[in-house]
Amino acid sequence: MTLSLFTFALALLAFTPEVSAQDAQADKLEGVWQPSDGRSYVKIDKIGNKFYGRVVWLKEPNDDKGEPRVDENNPDKALRSTPLKGYRILKDFVYDEEEEIWKDGTIYDPKNGTTYNCKIELTEENTIEVRGYVGSAVFGRTDTWTRLKKKE
Repeated sequence: MTLSLFTFALALLAFTPEVSAQDAQADKLEGVWQPSDGRSYVKIDKIGNKFYGRVVWLKEPNDDKGEPRVDENNPDKALRSTPLKGYRILKDFVYDEEEEIWKDGTIYDPKNGTTYNCKIELTEENTIEVRGYVGSAVFGRTDTWTRLKKKE
């Protein structure tokens, strides 16, 4: 009985995926972040090997009529009634171990309905620089986001 339990434990370890140092570094992006304007919170999650961010809080969640704010500037008219809360604004980021950035993703700006190329860099443990750009990263804008800490 003891031998079979030991064998089972070894087999279980053999099939448990190892978390590499690269994965641990990449996963530091996960969490809830506040852009510098303080008007929203964005939760970044890892899905598969990519990172995505969605709006989880809005300072002004409702419009003048008391209705939930929607994506009124979306270029696709069919999506203009989509609520902003829950909207995925960051898509498809992959971690580049050499450059120590998340890249090849996009950021959507609901203020103007435009999607930009984007890269993200962790500058401190709880600070990221999010750079949206057109074409080359030279032509764009960087915003500093702060990680929200869990209440203890």
